[in-house]
Amino acid sequence: MDKKHNRIYSLAALAALAILLVVADLLFDNFTRRVFNLCAIYIVLALSLNLVNGFTGLFSLGHAGFMAVGAYTCALLTMSPDKKAMNFFLEPMVPWLANVQVPFVVGIIAAGLMAAFFGFLIGAPALRLRDDYLAIATLGFAEIIRVIITNAQTITNGAQGIKGLPEFSTTWVVWICAGLTALFMAFLMKSSYGRALKAIRDDEIAAEAMGVNVFRTKVVSFTISSFFAGVGGALLGHMITTIDPKMFTFMLTFSILLIVVLGGIGSISGSIIASIVVTILMEALRFLDGPMNLIVFKTEGMPGFRMVIFSLMLMLVVIFRQRGLMGNRELTWERLSEGIRASGLLPRDRAGGGTAGSAGQGKADRGQAGRGKEGRDA
Repeated sequence: MDKKHNRIYSLAALAALAILLVVADLLFDNFTRRVFNLCAIYIVLALSLNLVNGFTGLFSLGHAGFMAVGAYTCALLTMSPDKKAMNFFLEPMVPWLANVQVPFVVGIIAAGLMAAFFGFLIGAPALRLRDDYLAIATLGFAEIIRVIITNAQTITNGAQGIKGLPEFSTTWVVWICAGLTALFMAFLMKSSYGRALKAIRDDEIAAEAMGVNVFRTKVVSFTISSFFAGVGGALLGHMITTIDPKMFTFMLTFSILLIVVLGGIGSISGSIIASIVVTILMEALRFLDGPMNLIVFKTEGMPGFRMVIFSLMLMLVVIFRQRGLMGNRELTWERLSEGIRASGLLPRDRAGGGTAGSAGQGKADRGQAGRGKEGRDA
């Protein structure tokens, strides 16, 4: 398949996505639209975690902390002074932040930059560790961030959280952010820097021997991942319109890690597909948390039982398909067309029949030549 056909198919897919966004924005009810928008937010978060865990080969569990930094930064910058005064009733807000209000675009960029700054501060010492030690260190830093947010009463309102955020995370905003994140990741992986990340993942010693500055590349990758985690946290906060420290626990990081593993560690398209599937299933299986009447027996409400189901799914994937849905491959138009043809939904390419016919004709010609030679010898 040539580049012209790829371009045509890509434009057609973008047009179909734009039509879907229009339909979702106009016709979906509030609950369905929220789940639909949550898929886009999880795409941003899954791609940001996949950059570190999948493409760089590190094992980080501190994503929820960077999401918290981004969510609180954007919330405090975009809220009106009146809303801030209503939230900070136990202790007044610090004066240098009480009257600040910026547009949402500026706030979400600031959220990403603040999360990236914290990512750099944490990554510089932590990325000298490896494997399980790095996972424990990043998890500890995430908990430190959450505890600081809980105790910084005059800046974050402490355990009360912040309520009444403007609902800026509309359908178009979240899906445009998801598209830009996926596009950035695709260009990054095709660049020389992306190849350096994959080299570190495959063999760190060999990458260093080839001239790659391993430590600096790791820190930059961790910082970029933190930036997109902050953006995802800001989008999540402005979709729910309320944030508090209890939102950003390890379970949130586990949910994103589940998406990355199921989709395929090191696959952009795998993270996108898994984000949509897992987000929809999380809402479709919510009935498992409540009481169920299964005719044969009845069950009482078991909050969190759906997460048990997702944990079992993760275990099955690790056992039977360790590389996830897509592995480290990408879903291209060529691979998609080959899969459709293999399923029999489309006719196979005629080139195969022509090749077989040509081979048969060649055999016949060689047979005739052989018989002619035998006649001459006789």
